[in-house]
Amino acid sequence: MAARPKTLTGAAVPVMIGLALAWADIHQQKVECLARTAELQADIAPDWAMTFKWIPAILCILFAFIMQIDANFVNDYFDYFRGTDDRETRLGPERACSQGWVSIGRMKCAIVLTTALACVVGFPLVFYGGWELILVGVLCVAFCFLYTTYFSYIGLGDVLVLVFFGLVPVCMTYYVQTLTVTLEVLLASLACGLVIDALLLVNNFRDRDTDREAGKVTLVVRIGGKAALRAYLGVGVVACLMGGYFAFQGHWLASVLPLAYLLLHYKTYRKMQSIWEGRALNQCLGETARNIFVYGLLVAIGVLLSC
Repeated sequence: MAARPKTLTGAAVPVMIGLALAWADIHQQKVECLARTAELQADIAPDWAMTFKWIPAILCILFAFIMQIDANFVNDYFDYFRGTDDRETRLGPERACSQGWVSIGRMKCAIVLTTALACVVGFPLVFYGGWELILVGVLCVAFCFLYTTYFSYIGLGDVLVLVFFGLVPVCMTYYVQTLTVTLEVLLASLACGLVIDALLLVNNFRDRDTDREAGKVTLVVRIGGKAALRAYLGVGVVACLMGGYFAFQGHWLASVLPLAYLLLHYKTYRKMQSIWEGRALNQCLGETARNIFVYGLLVAIGVLLSC
């Protein structure tokens, strides 16, 4: 329960999109290479510069899942330690430390072990993407802790979501396959980060009153409930608009299919409007996690079918 399995779509979706884009571009390169070979009438096997590599693909998936679980453990531990998660007033899903399911000592051990496991799983990626990935890994671990202990309290949590659930996982997953990052991948990563930020927005929208009392100045606390609702709707709309760039790259299905996600996103937005406050907003949290997965799946399918 402390790992929060219902929200792990935030780890799966960026890697899914990065792998789909890498697969599509590698496939396109192979097609172009075969065409050139046929034109030259060369009786030789074509020399492909890139091939899709399954081992780093699996490592990226595992690293993303472990890091999000680690971040959830860190959040559970420090929010309880600082008194943000109060058993009596908490509106969100129950947390392991505050409910007494897991002791502080056990949670601390879980954080150490999960962080170590993430490092062990992520380290082999340097053999595919270069030693600079060590810096990326160090930043992932560092901000895993800094998010809960500092940035989420000053309203910068949404920025970190954009970076570490959008830019970093999508671009780096693509990079270890191709050793490059294109404009299409960059825009896809930003769109992905916006979609996943909806999960943080609904979470902070629900907790805006208790966060304010605890001195946790999230973006929602800063801008207020009505503006936060507009921001929730806006991240989904902007993400789909950014996805329009896929059409210019020949992946037109990746531009069209996510419109189905937008319908689900709007439906959840309307439900948030009607509920407005209280534990009932946890329904919207679950729906948002589902919507995020639908978005990632539709983008990935659209990219692959457009190959």
